[in-house]
Amino acid sequence: MPDDKQDAKTATLTFDNKSLELPMLSPTCGPDVIDIRKLYAQGDIFTYDPGFTSTAACESNITFIDGEEGVLLHRGYPIEQLAQQSHFLEVCYLLLYGELPSAEKLEDFENRVTKHTMIHEQMKNFFSGFRRDAHPMAIMTGVVGAMSAFYHDSTDIHDPWQREVASIRLIAKMPTIAAMAFKYSMGQPFVYPLNELDYASNFLRMCFSVPAEEYHVDPILARAMDRIFTLHADHEQNASTSTVRLASSSGANPFACIAAGIACLWGPAHGGANQACLEMLREIGTVDRIPEFIARAKDKNDPFRLMGFGHRVYKNHDPRATVMKESADEVLELMGIENNPTLQVAKELEKQALEDPYFTEKKLFPNVDFYSGIILDAMGFPTSMFTPIFALSRTVGWVAQWKEMLTDDHMKIGRPRQLYTGAGPRDYVEVENR
Repeated sequence: MPDDKQDAKTATLTFDNKSLELPMLSPTCGPDVIDIRKLYAQGDIFTYDPGFTSTAACESNITFIDGEEGVLLHRGYPIEQLAQQSHFLEVCYLLLYGELPSAEKLEDFENRVTKHTMIHEQMKNFFSGFRRDAHPMAIMTGVVGAMSAFYHDSTDIHDPWQREVASIRLIAKMPTIAAMAFKYSMGQPFVYPLNELDYASNFLRMCFSVPAEEYHVDPILARAMDRIFTLHADHEQNASTSTVRLASSSGANPFACIAAGIACLWGPAHGGANQACLEMLREIGTVDRIPEFIARAKDKNDPFRLMGFGHRVYKNHDPRATVMKESADEVLELMGIENNPTLQVAKELEKQALEDPYFTEKKLFPNVDFYSGIILDAMGFPTSMFTPIFALSRTVGWVAQWKEMLTDDHMKIGRPRQLYTGAGPRDYVEVENR
């Protein structure tokens, strides 16, 4: 937290012939923040901010986003550099511990994650309790929440060692749980993790191998999968991360908190965006229909919107989109489907939209979801698996934010206020007199 004594800037709030001097805090990057923690005590008023879009609810040194400039930093490192030069587990280490690891520390971290990829054998019974057509996100929410019933030695949030063990377990076991949910939906046997493989390759093998055949993971697919994980690892105080923090503020165990994040991510306005984008491209169908849909997107009276363009946070280019587009080209070329109709629609739609002043003036540029759905579809994942893969990727961000929150001296249980507009005090009326 910035030092209040050193930061002399204040803001004056005037209301009802009263004036309050409120301290202002200056972050490393981004706009100053007005500290309103004593607003109610001193002024007997609250602020009104639906969606908390203008409220800093916490202090964090993990991720910074500048939506106007299209910047995303993890611990100060640009996401483009991390996606191009690093790999997912190294980024996990960075998010969890604050610095890039030495070769020795990275090897130790990778070994610790690898040795925790198995899940308790009894947990397989949970899967058989679901219908075969259950959504994988429903399964993941239930199974991750149930981990607290199996791993009692890592649920004490006040023990730093138990917090560390829970962190590693969640990052390590999430690919196994997601792959098992996928296999269960297809009626295929579960595939156990193989410790000699890297994180992304292991996940692909658990999803697509079968006992009857040998399966070799193509390095291009593994690299593309690793990039998807990296590009979704953390994204500051979004809805699911805020949910994890809010659940954590009550003292809930780590598995329950991450399960809450998965449930929030399930919403189509959050984790389901890449699925919605792919479904839109399929709805358009052919390149010649693109002008029709662009016209509909520009019509304020038409509910249709171009999915995969623009972003709630980024008012410029999404820095993750460029890397994702490169991966899409590599994967589709490898799979021999670079002439896939859906891909052709995507490329032409991007071209026409970026040449249209309506979209450029509104800064509606392609975001990370525009190409990630195409990549996952080309790999063989059904749309129902898109959000579980997002949850798998985001787990490390949730865990890093959870750990940071628990060591924050200013942490309090979340208790948002409200603008009450219901009935005023009134007396109860007996039922026969109503």
